[in-house]
Amino acid sequence: MTFPERFSNLPEYAFPRLRTLLDAHAPGDTPVHMSIGEPRHPFPDWVGATLAAHIDEFGRYPPNDGTPELLNAIAGWILRRYGVPVALDRQIMALNGTREGLFNACIALCPEQGAGGKTPAVLMPNPFYQVYAAAALAAGAEPVYVPATRESGFLPDFGALDPALLDRTEIVYLCSPSNPQGVMAGRDYWAALIELAERHDFRIFADECYCEIYRDTAPIGALQVAHSMGASPERVLIFHSLSKRSSMPGLRSGFVAGGPESIARIKTLRAYAGAPLPLPLQRVAERLWSDEAHVDANRALYQEKFRLADSILGGVPGYLPPEAGFFLWLPVEDGERAALTLWKETGVRVLPGAYLGRDTGAGNPGAGYIRAAMVAPIEDMRNALTRLRDCIYG
Repeated sequence: MTFPERFSNLPEYAFPRLRTLLDAHAPGDTPVHMSIGEPRHPFPDWVGATLAAHIDEFGRYPPNDGTPELLNAIAGWILRRYGVPVALDRQIMALNGTREGLFNACIALCPEQGAGGKTPAVLMPNPFYQVYAAAALAAGAEPVYVPATRESGFLPDFGALDPALLDRTEIVYLCSPSNPQGVMAGRDYWAALIELAERHDFRIFADECYCEIYRDTAPIGALQVAHSMGASPERVLIFHSLSKRSSMPGLRSGFVAGGPESIARIKTLRAYAGAPLPLPLQRVAERLWSDEAHVDANRALYQEKFRLADSILGGVPGYLPPEAGFFLWLPVEDGERAALTLWKETGVRVLPGAYLGRDTGAGNPGAGYIRAAMVAPIEDMRNALTRLRDCIYG
């Protein structure tokens, strides 16, 4: 199969689909955009001064893997947050946003053939972040969509899969806290998945971009659990970003950390096909990974939004208060119809859940939901959630 043919089975990306659905219609009221997870909280006021102090470094090529200072800041954060020491030169690589890392790591680490010469499988939750499927197809693997439904606690039950499928699995993607449901994988869940990976010899790609936005208890990390179990350091790779943690999606700064062999292979690909972060932006990222005050303030704003959502939507049948992240995963009869009605009647823009899922023969597990991002200012949120409740559930 040619490279273009691999992508022929990919549906149109979620947001162009949403524009096709909604943009021919005028909004029913002042628009409030809750469809995309673009943080809008203020970032630290010292960012501009830090950038200006290093503006001359736009005149230099940046180091591909990250400056020593940035890698040191990241390693320090991993140690503080998870209690796991990592080697700067062998176990961390800076990323130009985690989407780059989640995509390229699959290409770098997924072999062309799985066990017994069979097509390798890449497992992912359903619904899921769309880059997972594109990465699997780019690597020539079979993407396998594992339902993450209310019945499974909104986490995929990988252990229930056919052992023959698990034997040809090379990579499992898991987002925790999850997008879109806001569920956290606990220690027992991670431990069971790591044990399954050890038994069937696959890697886990832990997408943990939302780990600093939570109600009361910080989510446990995959690397943290693997380290405590004494699992192979190659078993788990974690992917993190400053987009949500620091409300700086435009900075495009993230990292991947894992075993030395895995990171070396990702670095090799990065040397040929990567786009390193410009040096002045790496200087900003260095300071952001070293500072917790702005993260605490950011989290407090989201916690206020959690309480607001609970107060407005708590009486909605099937409402799931998110544990973490900043999305609401709201049950409806038909996600596309609900999103269109909401836009035409109230101007509130949300994403149909089906655009994040796949129909694997038993239906699309996202079809009966809409996803609403709690990123707008608090009073806009209050207005939008009230409109949403009255329009869809009134």
